[in-house]
Amino acid sequence: MRTTDDTTTAIAGGPDRRQQLVATAAQLFDERGYYQTSVEDVAEACGIRKPTLYHYFSGKDEILFSIHDEFIDLLIARQRARDEQGVPPGDALQALMADVLGLMSTHRGYVRVFFEHYRELNGEARAAIKRKRDDYQASIEALFRRGAETGEFRAVDPTLATLTLAGMCNWAYHWYDPTGPLSSDDIASAFRQILRDGFEKDVER
Repeated sequence: MRTTDDTTTAIAGGPDRRQQLVATAAQLFDERGYYQTSVEDVAEACGIRKPTLYHYFSGKDEILFSIHDEFIDLLIARQRARDEQGVPPGDALQALMADVLGLMSTHRGYVRVFFEHYRELNGEARAAIKRKRDDYQASIEALFRRGAETGEFRAVDPTLATLTLAGMCNWAYHWYDPTGPLSSDDIASAFRQILRDGFEKDVER
């Protein structure tokens, strides 16, 4: 693989090169593990030398933060777009489940890093991501409250309902196969049905 230490060329790459570094790091962290991947590994995979990488990031900690930040920003942006469009609560919940499941195909490394390496963020970085995660959770809780107000949902504890939803989706990267017979939308639809109908059949007692 060709490498270069041309600082002028590297800086001219700007946001595109920075994005390439983040995406490559996410892939390497997924394939090799966060601790097993060095800054030099990321630089080499991007065709640059380690000193050039430091024009974009101070080190692996900052790259890790950027992966978290880009991923949660993407989820928040999609959720806000649905809020602005006035998507009904049930459809919005199914769509946000499809968001997470679909990103396992397009952003698999981001997903693994986001759910497995939050604790590796340093104090300020962790606090910043926690605020965004809390905002995202609050938006989902608001969906459950709005659904109850409109009569689409039963009145349930919105926090517990949100955590239930997260538990269904966030663990799926361990078993979801994008090449399998079910698409992310198929699984989101199935999850919605399970949440709506539960497991037990109505029987006369």
